[in-house]
Amino acid sequence: MHDYPRPQMRRTKWTSLNGLWDFAVDPECVFRTPDDPPWEARIRVPFSPETRASGIGNPGFYRACWYRREFEHRRPEGDARLMLHFGAVDYNATVWIDGHLAGMHDGGYTAFRFDITDLLGEGWLHVLAVRAEDDPADLSKPRGKQDWQLEPHSIWYPRTTGIWQTVWLETVPATYIEALRWTPNLERWEISCEVWLKGRARDDLYCSVELQGGGRVLARDRYAVMAGEVHRRVALSDPGIDDYRNELLWSPAKPTLISASVRLETASGEVGDAVESYTALRQIGVQGEKFILNNRPYQLRMVLDQGYWPETGMTAPDGNALRHDVELAKAMGFNGVRKHQKIEDPRYLYWADRMGLLVWEEMPSAYRFTRASIHRLTREWTDVILRDVNHPCIVAWVPFNESWGVPDLPSTQAQRHYVQALYHLTKTLDPTRPVVGNDGWESVATDVIGIHDYDHDPARIRARYEPGDHHRLFKREQPAGRLLSLSENETEQPIMITEFGGIAYSRDVLHTWGYSRAENPEDLANRYFHLLTAIRSIPYLAGFCYTQFTDTYQETNGLLYADRSPKFAFDAIALATRGPQSPHDQRLDWEWRERLMKRQQSQYAMPADDHHTTNDPR
Repeated sequence: MHDYPRPQMRRTKWTSLNGLWDFAVDPECVFRTPDDPPWEARIRVPFSPETRASGIGNPGFYRACWYRREFEHRRPEGDARLMLHFGAVDYNATVWIDGHLAGMHDGGYTAFRFDITDLLGEGWLHVLAVRAEDDPADLSKPRGKQDWQLEPHSIWYPRTTGIWQTVWLETVPATYIEALRWTPNLERWEISCEVWLKGRARDDLYCSVELQGGGRVLARDRYAVMAGEVHRRVALSDPGIDDYRNELLWSPAKPTLISASVRLETASGEVGDAVESYTALRQIGVQGEKFILNNRPYQLRMVLDQGYWPETGMTAPDGNALRHDVELAKAMGFNGVRKHQKIEDPRYLYWADRMGLLVWEEMPSAYRFTRASIHRLTREWTDVILRDVNHPCIVAWVPFNESWGVPDLPSTQAQRHYVQALYHLTKTLDPTRPVVGNDGWESVATDVIGIHDYDHDPARIRARYEPGDHHRLFKREQPAGRLLSLSENETEQPIMITEFGGIAYSRDVLHTWGYSRAENPEDLANRYFHLLTAIRSIPYLAGFCYTQFTDTYQETNGLLYADRSPKFAFDAIALATRGPQSPHDQRLDWEWRERLMKRQQSQYAMPADDHHTTNDPR
């Protein structure tokens, strides 16, 4: 199940088209048809041509690239349709099948598909071609951390051009399930089910839904399809007592999933289409200064995760790598991640759902405020929300970060309206989750005040966030030299430090950087311990997010090296992250303090050189 590219809506028969494709670089974007490029190279899809794993390894400037491959597939029988899916292509994709135009798509982080049934030529063998246009200098498109300079600098990384997620085929019936939506409601102890159909219109169809959880069937219902849609609320048998209710609730401590089967049937019970899905009973919100999970205050302990790998860029090496990242975040004591400037592979969200890791999903930024950037970001952000809204792990949406794309937010009314509009659009598409309108500073519409503060001195951190003096914090302190809120009225909202730390450690001091620097692994452990102790001591914080999960290219402020090995012991990282929570933890805490005082460097010795990837910048 976890290898299927769309784990929230699984069918049994699908064909991956990943592997070796013909490839050509088109530096000035001059080729117009698949007959034009000189097919002189081979690329391994889904890795972008900038990466070594692709077999190309070309990080330079070029405005387009081309892909071509043959595949075998018989035309579907009867009225069935053959769908061609792309997980993500950066940025403008044009697709041909057997020389016929299949369609076009704009947006580098969202999935799309085409019905190619009527384009297939005779026989088994077919030719698929893709042109990907991606101007490296265009700052008005959502690009996230992809650098516009030739060499990565500061906090920006190598570009990602073309196909970077799975390409796959799937056969569906003439009338098929196009989309599902699950919305839990704890007050009514129910799950709303919405189903949208596509294809040939029929008025004799029913939708059968079965939910299972806790080893038993929770519901088995059948609904008439009206105008190609189903909108129903599935009432569950309420056990009443919290002890029994809690058995079904989803949380990081107990990530209980509810499996769902959805079948499209005729009145006689003949099955036309069937998909497997899942959902969860969990509720997210804010209440005063608290972040709320399942109607209880919940302290967020998050880590900033850029989602890059040394050999493969934004694409995970394989499905196991996605699972491993979830496991590592939990092993370090975090209960959540802030996916930074990247829309992650849905399989990562599947493992976060299954293993219990909260996710803040953040839209990759454009860096100019133009008509084009407004249109592009709004459209793509809408697609992102609709793609990922069913994942119980997602507990917040973040359309903007640090005023990127709205650089004159304090002084320009149009930019303030833009942030407010995206906030309200997000709440319209999904009213069940908090929205952080502009994370970091200059809030104009938000459910959580997110603060970015890279002061490395724990004493100054404690003094700045002294309890009971929010007015001074908002009006005078201004971390990073920015106003935290552009509102005249102070409101009672959860406050979180959503970026801090950034303590770098690398042997290569000349070519790497961070917001502050440790001398060795022991010094990093010491700094992390004291900084996290200070952050955890601030009573009104609803949570925090440490920068960052792994080293990412030249930015070496990860708790892990780029190859995911730890810079100091996992148990020490986890203890500093969460604080002592048991007698065992308290003993470890005391022992660790003793070790730090005695500066026993051997406890946190760096792993051997041959344990790391060859491109580790150290």
